[in-house]
Amino acid sequence: MTDAARTRLAAHAPEVSAAKARRWGSFYFAEHVLRSMRAYLVTIVVTSVGNPLLYLFSMGVGLASIVDRSAGGAHGVFGGVGYLAFAAPALLVSSAVMTSANEMMFPVMDGFKWRRFYYGPHVTPLVPGQLAAGHIMAVGVRLTLQCLVFFLIMLAFGAAPGPWAWLLVPIGVFAGMAFGAPLMAYSAHIESENFQFSMIQRFIVMPLFLFSGTFYPLATMPVGMQWIGWISPLWHGNELGRMASYGLSEPGWLVAVHVLYLGALGAVGIWWARRNYAKRMGK
Repeated sequence: MTDAARTRLAAHAPEVSAAKARRWGSFYFAEHVLRSMRAYLVTIVVTSVGNPLLYLFSMGVGLASIVDRSAGGAHGVFGGVGYLAFAAPALLVSSAVMTSANEMMFPVMDGFKWRRFYYGPHVTPLVPGQLAAGHIMAVGVRLTLQCLVFFLIMLAFGAAPGPWAWLLVPIGVFAGMAFGAPLMAYSAHIESENFQFSMIQRFIVMPLFLFSGTFYPLATMPVGMQWIGWISPLWHGNELGRMASYGLSEPGWLVAVHVLYLGALGAVGIWWARRNYAKRMGK
């Protein structure tokens, strides 16, 4: 065997492996999480393709045709576009938010309690903050691919008429992370899952989906219920998505509010998650 072949077969020295883990640990763990998603890859593919097809077909062929023919004219109500173009960007953002919620609840509890897959990497030079960051990065990759598939299907249905509609992909990921990061921090905090996640799905995720201006403008809701949209990351993501998709007109200050609100939620959520990972794994 040549010297070059022996060199290729030799393992890294422990100090070299430790240095690489300290430098690239978040990426290593993100790869691990992405590979673990292969266990439910069929579900991911079916939901990523089936949901947009189902939503857009029902909206485009079914509900949109009825709404657009209704008295008063839908184009006046929905900012100069048909109902399909109005609802489709919000459906993409909603899909990203709900996927992020699912990935930040049971898988996080799985890592700490059921299969405890966070603790193996923790005996290496990887620190809890890198584990949290790696999990977030992996979910970000999944959301990016899912939003891209949704966007391409929107193009096939003619539901993304604007030249900047491609921005729906990063906007969907942005909104998904703004909702998912604080939820990840909460999941890392609780010791037992006593139906808290089911409650979150029923009493937080689903109401936000229904009352965040996804299917109709928030201004058409009773004033007493509009606050649900104002505090919802989904509504802020929906409005940004509509601006990108068909040029919804918004004042500059409100655009700033949308971006800053989502950015603040995501940043606080990531900080809180890293802190809770460190506390939980330090016990």
